[in-house]
Amino acid sequence: MIVTLLIRLLQMLVLIAFQVLVLNHVHFLGYATPMVYVAILLYLPWNANRVGTLFLSFVMGLVLDAFSNTPGLTAASMVFAGFIQPYLLHAMAPKDTVEDMVPTYRSMGKWNHVRYVMLIVLIQQVCYFLLECFSFYNYRELLLTFAGSYVITLVIVLALESFRNRNS
Repeated sequence: MIVTLLIRLLQMLVLIAFQVLVLNHVHFLGYATPMVYVAILLYLPWNANRVGTLFLSFVMGLVLDAFSNTPGLTAASMVFAGFIQPYLLHAMAPKDTVEDMVPTYRSMGKWNHVRYVMLIVLIQQVCYFLLECFSFYNYRELLLTFAGSYVITLVIVLALESFRNRNS
């Protein structure tokens, strides 16, 4: 259990460092910024403590907010995605799932896992961008930023999962 906790902590630190040092400075076509830190929520096990999931989401979001100068945006969107994550996982996981199942292509099936990733990323991104703009005044720019960031984030997260799947 302590080893698993240390592995999760190391994964969280790597994702935060990658986001802060590299991805926060990448803006495709001036709009899309990848936000791969949401991947930490995707790989929490089936039987993860819900309070622990929310706490992990909040702490990660708060640390990213501190480094990204976005007070509360990342924390709020991560907590909301962390709140929804167990329900989506239970809805999309196979019915004969073991208690400590970690969501991967192998454990959930390829299509169920891709849908699960798409929905978690979508929820986090929608929450983030709606809180960021807090209006629909520039709805075209909001849609461009959201769509671009969603697609880029989704591609990177699925590529990371594919890479992770090959090495395990």
